[in-house]
Amino acid sequence: MAVSKVHPAEAIVEAHVAGQRLFGENRVQEMQGKHAAVAGLAGIKLHLIGPLQNNKTAKAAELFDAVDTLDSLKTAERLNAAAQALGKVLPVLIEVKLSHEESKHGLAPAELPALLEAMAALSHVEARGLMTVPPWSEDAETARPYFRALRELRDAQAARFPKLAELSMGMSGDFRVAIEEGSTVVRVGTAIFGKRVFA
Repeated sequence: MAVSKVHPAEAIVEAHVAGQRLFGENRVQEMQGKHAAVAGLAGIKLHLIGPLQNNKTAKAAELFDAVDTLDSLKTAERLNAAAQALGKVLPVLIEVKLSHEESKHGLAPAELPALLEAMAALSHVEARGLMTVPPWSEDAETARPYFRALRELRDAQAARFPKLAELSMGMSGDFRVAIEEGSTVVRVGTAIFGKRVFA
């Protein structure tokens, strides 16, 4: 996944021309500003990879092909209603918080089974996997235990929820370790688009 947050729509178009199809954006508002320029690109898939506020669920369901940061039943229910109104089934990843950093978002690992059970009753959102962000470090190996823990969480639910296949973990600095631990989606921004440009 090419993480295009804080980069202009032109950068997405350029990456698309080069063959990239899967893009991640952090904020609903930012995607609103880019959507007209990129939504019509052939085969493009746009995922929300930042925290989703409940008052933005309807717009998120409209703009994105998937939401990778679901962390509560309330948000799942709101996304379900929004997706139903749009006549679509919205794939989601459940964000699990495995670090103790207050800045990180996500569901506590112990809460995952109950959320999956509750979501099974929802017809227009579908849990397809898990996502996590480990504590940042210059040493990619420090992320390995977090990636391994996410894979083990997924595997523990696999028999009951076979569609829970994806593991979104790993970024520009640690994606190799993430892949070794079973990542199916790496979120790469800096290595594709360069350093973020802040206005």
